[in-house]
Amino acid sequence: MVPPSSNPPSNPQQTQQFLSSVLSQRGPSSLPYTEDTKWLIRQHLLSLVSNYPSLEPKTATFTHNDGRSVNLLQADGTIPMPFQGVTYNIPVIIWLMESYPRYAPAVYVNPTREMIIKRPHPHVSPSGLVSIPYLHNWIYPSSNLVDLVVNLSSAFSRDPPLYSQRRPNPNPNPSPSPSPSPSINTSMSPSYGHHPPPPGPRVAHTAAGVYPPSPYGRVHPPQHSQPRPTSMDDAAEVYKRNAMNKLVEMVHGDIIGMRKAREVGMEGLFSAQAVLRRREEEINKGFKEMQEEKEALEQQLQVVLMNTDVLDSWIRDNEGKTKDLGKNNVNVDEAIRCVDVLSKQMLDCTAADLAIEDVVYSLDKAVQDGAVSFDQYLRNVRLLSREQFFHRATAAKVKEAQMQAQVANMAARLSHFVS
Repeated sequence: MVPPSSNPPSNPQQTQQFLSSVLSQRGPSSLPYTEDTKWLIRQHLLSLVSNYPSLEPKTATFTHNDGRSVNLLQADGTIPMPFQGVTYNIPVIIWLMESYPRYAPAVYVNPTREMIIKRPHPHVSPSGLVSIPYLHNWIYPSSNLVDLVVNLSSAFSRDPPLYSQRRPNPNPNPSPSPSPSPSINTSMSPSYGHHPPPPGPRVAHTAAGVYPPSPYGRVHPPQHSQPRPTSMDDAAEVYKRNAMNKLVEMVHGDIIGMRKAREVGMEGLFSAQAVLRRREEEINKGFKEMQEEKEALEQQLQVVLMNTDVLDSWIRDNEGKTKDLGKNNVNVDEAIRCVDVLSKQMLDCTAADLAIEDVVYSLDKAVQDGAVSFDQYLRNVRLLSREQFFHRATAAKVKEAQMQAQVANMAARLSHFVS
């Protein structure tokens, strides 16, 4: 993380203008929040600043564990922490991640050089990352930053996360009288009015240095029977403790990075699994369609084979009749023979229908030429139309009966081919 890139606003009006400006930007420099949530982000930050003026909205570059950097909004400042009757200020940074407000923000305790994070702490990791139940139980859209700060203040007041480092005493002469010292560093000074320092711990100034009190209990000065530590030993102990904190922070960061990398890998595997399942469904669907198409083609093949058999039979039956075509003694009435009664009836009905058509055509010509009167024409057309209707109705019924017979014949032939 790098220092903020935007100057914090100094009053509520400037805060509103600042948020409206940064949230309305478009293009590559725009913040990575969705358009439908920017108004809620603005409202959350304005409510936070209104309730806690010590927190100021800024924009800064946040570097993820995978090395990816993104420009995000943050609330930087201090939150009040009541402890032993005194209100102290805890420096924190609240990062609004890309998924905010649907997911909880990232909260870090930001100690100064004179402060050390308590180890172990139930809610603060050695790197300063805060983890409280309110963050784990974040519910969109009811959860907000004001309630988050209230829960942070309550959790810290039960177990403060910071305490002052030991410092060597620049005065080599021991002080004869003890003097009071606040439990937390001056950067954690009381807020919302001046409060007197907590009445309890007093620190004895010795040649070895000053032992500042801690909010986690009273620190007693060394007894005369024990050897007094030197300032060199005290500095070495502080250096060792800082080095250990740094190593723990680095290891914690590496663990988080490895976990994020494994999570990314798992997400990639899950995505590949989803793609493979979708392709499996498409392949199964295509295979089923191909099977259905194969069955339809097999049925069509059976129909073609049956029609071929019928045509071959007809050719064999009528092959001898072609010998009489060369002679001129072909009987027209016997040239076409009906194979059954239905065919004979269909032939008669069709012939009568066509004959009536010819008669009606001749009557039209006759009435146009004046050979037939119009009244006689209408009377004859009405009689012929009635007779033609009956012939056509009979032909339709015969055709239906022939279709049923043909279907039964095809079914019989199909069973023959299947067997």
